[in-house]
Amino acid sequence: MCLGIPGRVVRLLEGYGGQLALVDVAGEHRKVNVGMLADETLRSGDWVIIHMGFALEKTDERGADAALAGLKLLGNNAGPGP
Repeated sequence: MCLGIPGRVVRLLEGYGGQLALVDVAGEHRKVNVGMLADETLRSGDWVIIHMGFALEKTDERGADAALAGLKLLGNNAGPGP
């Protein structure tokens, strides 16, 4: 199982072979490798699911909301540590 976080593309970054984008993740801008989505057309405002700095899939706002809800659910069920 892989945990992915949703982010919204701010812009594609110049250079880097077209493989880096600046993505807003919970209000923080991060550089994300979008090279695995070579078959997708990415634009500002598009949503992606990110794992370990790589965009794994393009999604829509509904998919991003579902991913975030799943992460929140996991956090709420983590329970106390040892």
